Amino acid sequence: MSPAMKLVTWNVNSIRQRRERLLALLARHAPDVVCLQETKVVDGDFPAEELRAAGYESVAVGQKAYNGVAILAREALADVAKGFRDGGDDSQARLLTASVAGLRVICAYAPNGQSVGSEKYAFKLEWYERLRKLLEREADPARELALVGDFNVAPADLDVHDPELWRGQVLCSDAERAALARVCDWGLADAFRAKYPERVAFTWWDYRELGFPKNKGLRIDHVLLTRPLSARLDDVVIDRQERKGKGASDHAPVMAVLR
Repeated sequence: MSPAMKLVTWNVNSIRQRRERLLALLARHAPDVVCLQETKVVDGDFPAEELRAAGYESVAVGQKAYNGVAILAREALADVAKGFRDGGDDSQARLLTASVAGLRVICAYAPNGQSVGSEKYAFKLEWYERLRKLLEREADPARELALVGDFNVAPADLDVHDPELWRGQVLCSDAERAALARVCDWGLADAFRAKYPERVAFTWWDYRELGFPKNKGLRIDHVLLTRPLSARLDDVVIDRQERKGKGASDHAPVMAVLR
């Protein structure tokens, strides 16, 4: 069994723009593992040395101006793997896997899907099926594993500020929810919902139309845990404070505390 730890996932929406906020978050929460999405830099521009000075090793896979994922940890990162490695298109930097202190961690940034019925929507559904097959091929639900990130899906109406407004729309459509549920059916539990079955809370708010001040949000950033790891779950915290103020990402960090 891996040691007690704090595990954070956060879509930073540009590591360049959120660098100081990230360093402040590391100092504030002292997490053991941090998974980042939408870093939006090529690997050579990822601030690995600055993070090392803050006490974190890191691995990243990125693209210029788009996508990009990274894993930060206080301890050494081992068995790093990038993408799906299934012979399909892995040109988009959306998936990164590593082991930290015996825990297998997958950092994911799912496609947005653009609009229901579009080519990007079809790509999103295919991406989810590839993720399910990756778990089947390379992981074991009886072992400790965390799949975390921005999944660009609100799993249920409880995760949506206005379910009727979003009904059938991208991020909330039935097919997307079914795709995420199929991934979870492999053997993963939604940590936040397991801890707080009825709580209404969001992790993303649109920059436009006062989305955050009016709390018009969606819960699309998730910590998914296998049963052995879920049994060690102590709490899940959505850091709304990080969404406040000038220069904030449109996503709030989500932190799982494991005993």
